[in-house]
Amino acid sequence: MQNSKESQLHRGLEERHIALMSLGAAIGVGLFLGSASAIKLAGPAIIISYAIGGLMIYLIMRALGEMAIKNPVAGSFSRYASEFVGPLAGYITGWNYWFVWIATCMAEITAVGIYMQFWFPDTPQWAWALAALAIMTTINFLAVKAYGELEFWFALIKIITIILMIVLGFGMIIFGLGNGGIAVGFGNLVENGGFFPNGISGVILSFQMVMFAYLGIEMLGVTAGEVKNPEKSLKRAIDTVFTGSYFFTF
Repeated sequence: MQNSKESQLHRGLEERHIALMSLGAAIGVGLFLGSASAIKLAGPAIIISYAIGGLMIYLIMRALGEMAIKNPVAGSFSRYASEFVGPLAGYITGWNYWFVWIATCMAEITAVGIYMQFWFPDTPQWAWALAALAIMTTINFLAVKAYGELEFWFALIKIITIILMIVLGFGMIIFGLGNGGIAVGFGNLVENGGFFPNGISGVILSFQMVMFAYLGIEMLGVTAGEVKNPEKSLKRAIDTVFTGSYFFTF
């Protein structure tokens, strides 16, 4: 029965879809909004937090990638936990992942309300959050190919945005862009409290938000049951996503 259900899945996602979906998920609220809290805790040492977090994600993604390529089925790590550890492990993993995304989606739409209220202060925050929820729900009801295409372009917008932010950031540091032509330099890395303004404890406390920022790249495994030519596409997508997410979040 289970194999019969899986055979009905429409493999409409291509390599570019799953790669950008996963990368776009990693470049989200955790990076754009949540990174401020992490930087406040760790200071310049946040670089170390993201480097360690990236290494941990790399190990997890390589393991998940191997299982997804070997057995590209719906259910992903919940299914793998059930098969290789036991039904209880699969049950707990599946519901835990469901809860994670319920909490994450609430954080996402709340962030949308915060952003939009900054630009439109006369409108209530809940209205923007409700609109974002309606849009997200509608997109998820679309056919898998249409969903993948929309996610691809939305993710591309985020990637272009963060590339521009990186370029502007280097412009400020090296050329004084936006600072009257006076280069900011790299002095802030060791000034104002030093590289570890809050000590090692600040770095440790920042890991909660740092790891949240990487949330989403596991979409590669989740979408394995609906991707075309999974053995080839997943392998290339995993390499692409890891390189991109590590670069952007680091």
